[in-house]
Amino acid sequence: MKKCFVVKLFLLVFFVSVCLISLPNIAAAQKEIKMNYSNFFPAPHANSVLADQWCKEVEKRTNGRVKVTIFHGGTLTPAPMVYDGVVKGLSDVGMSVLAYTPGRFPLTEVIDLPLGYKNATVATALINEFYKKFKPKEFDDVQVMYLHAHGPGFPHTKKPVAKLEDLKGMKIRAHGFSAKVVTALGAAPVGMAMGETYDALSKGVVEGVMAPMEALQGWKWGDLVKYSIYNTGASYTTGFFVVMNKAKWNALPKDIQQIITKLNEEWIPKQAQTWDAIDESGKVYAAKLGNKFTPLSKEEEARWAQAVKPLLDGYVTNATAKGVPGDQALKFCQDYLKKYNK
Repeated sequence: MKKCFVVKLFLLVFFVSVCLISLPNIAAAQKEIKMNYSNFFPAPHANSVLADQWCKEVEKRTNGRVKVTIFHGGTLTPAPMVYDGVVKGLSDVGMSVLAYTPGRFPLTEVIDLPLGYKNATVATALINEFYKKFKPKEFDDVQVMYLHAHGPGFPHTKKPVAKLEDLKGMKIRAHGFSAKVVTALGAAPVGMAMGETYDALSKGVVEGVMAPMEALQGWKWGDLVKYSIYNTGASYTTGFFVVMNKAKWNALPKDIQQIITKLNEEWIPKQAQTWDAIDESGKVYAAKLGNKFTPLSKEEEARWAQAVKPLLDGYVTNATAKGVPGDQALKFCQDYLKKYNK
């Protein structure tokens, strides 16, 4: 009997020992979830700094079970290929611009319309509320982390502009939907990469840019343009995405999915605050150089809003032709901005 007890005790001790040895191995296995993140912003940009923080926070909140390595400046996938790169698994997470793949997001393109945005806080809140409301099928091939949008974009020029006629024929650097805004306002859009614009301004290839305030400092355009036309009658924004590969997301344990989902919710206002902060920095930077900030009269604001109205109508027509509810999307955005665009 005693011998039997000793044998059982030995087996119990052996079992416990095996478990104790195995636990670190199990924990180690849990730490093996590795991801790479493709980001098109250059490393020093405030949005890259915030993306770095997101990666670190994922690791911290999962107790090291998930580690995310971020690649800045489009080094993993170029900006126009970030979304496809995530879909195909070239990267696990990616951040870029919706407008870099024209036609791919026919419903969400409504965000880029010149709806008269006043700050990035309302623009970023809107794009996320829009996604929750419509759940666009155009995002079905990824897992959306969160969306964001920059502060109001308007013309920054070498010559003063007080009315629409002053813009007529002026060569303005613009890309994506903002090029259509430039055309609607009577200027001539010139497409080029962000990094090429400083030289183009200095050499007179373009006479101005269409951009948010942050670009005056971030890209040093404030050194060359002297006038910023503060026009909320036709100010636009640009939508950005942060998405994860669908298979990678589905393979994550449920508790980790919950952790990341909560983190994403916290990051939406952080991203908006970052955009607004760098807009303010851009304005301060340009003001120190003696640049002028010109608000339009109410009458002129109304003229600019009327000039871009065909773009809103065109969006609805195109969206309807593609089988998506463009009319409902536009109304949702306009109603939201009437309520919150302060």
